[in-house]
Amino acid sequence: MTARSAGNRGEAAAARWLRQRGYTLLASQWRCRFGELDLIARDRAGLLCFVEVKLRGNLTVGLPREYVDGRKQERLRRAAALYMSVRELDEPARFDVAEVYEEQGVLRVEYLENAFE
Repeated sequence: MTARSAGNRGEAAAARWLRQRGYTLLASQWRCRFGELDLIARDRAGLLCFVEVKLRGNLTVGLPREYVDGRKQERLRRAAALYMSVRELDEPARFDVAEVYEEQGVLRVEYLENAFE
């Protein structure tokens, strides 16, 4: 399995998890010059959420959230600002991280709201 197809599986699992909890998905794999926003959704209260999805099967190299370092956070902030500008949105938003763990072929999602500012 390629890294891209594994990432797609992780994003699909995170999207299912969000829908099951009443989130509305607005976009997935939104690309711009700053990078990619994995998932963009609205929670049940209507808050805009930019969701970074990290899939891991082997935890010996660290937790998935550890890969959303300062540089990655800055790229996500810039991409989110561009998304909001293009859509002419002026509203509060938050950055979440969906950690997707693969254990014996089963995907499990751990969701971190407000993972960073």
